[in-house]
Amino acid sequence: MELTEQIKQLEADLVELGSLLGKAERKRAQDLLKQEKQKVEKELALKKQQKEQQVKRDADPSASSKAPYTVKITNYAWDQSDKFVKIYLTLKDVHKNPSENVEVNFREGSFSVLVKDLNGKNHQMNILNLLHPIDPNDSFKKIKTDIVLLMCKKQTNKKWDCLTKVGKQAKEKKENLSGDDAGDSSEPLMNMLKKMYAEGDDEMKRMLNKAWTESQEKKMKGGDMMDL
Repeated sequence: MELTEQIKQLEADLVELGSLLGKAERKRAQDLLKQEKQKVEKELALKKQQKEQQVKRDADPSASSKAPYTVKITNYAWDQSDKFVKIYLTLKDVHKNPSENVEVNFREGSFSVLVKDLNGKNHQMNILNLLHPIDPNDSFKKIKTDIVLLMCKKQTNKKWDCLTKVGKQAKEKKENLSGDDAGDSSEPLMNMLKKMYAEGDDEMKRMLNKAWTESQEKKMKGGDMMDL
């Protein structure tokens, strides 16, 4: 059925629902009719929007022949419960697009998202190497106002420190660098001295050799490693 005919049918449904609502006397019947009327109103608004887009494409054939370009989804956040890891993707007007235009592919260790033809663009996201495995069969999506919510079902109730293994490694590396075992702080100095020795003249090399010898003697006696 064409969009124009679908819109006519929905408008007719609204008129009839309005008539029935005016005649209904019992509260339960009124509530049911109101709920159905709201559903039809939402569906009608969506069909009218799709009709407007169709009219624009018909008015500009060159625009409809151009494939929308794809951009990466970067605006997202995540949270978790005992059973799910929840990914929130912020995409303006995504709730106005047909649900089938939001394709989500869940795998045990990853997931991918493709939102087709949203405001003239495709929006894509791929997350690999999830920190822990998920259950693809029990994972699902929800479309909310300006948000795609991905519900990734955990295989165990274990708490996730990060979303991915790479994120976990980066976090651990940062914590190690900020701790007492951050590494040899003299390494930059040693690299600089090596460069000075390689590029210096005989006098510079003689001075550096002397300084190195003295520093080793101090180190053996418990002094600083390099005290120029």
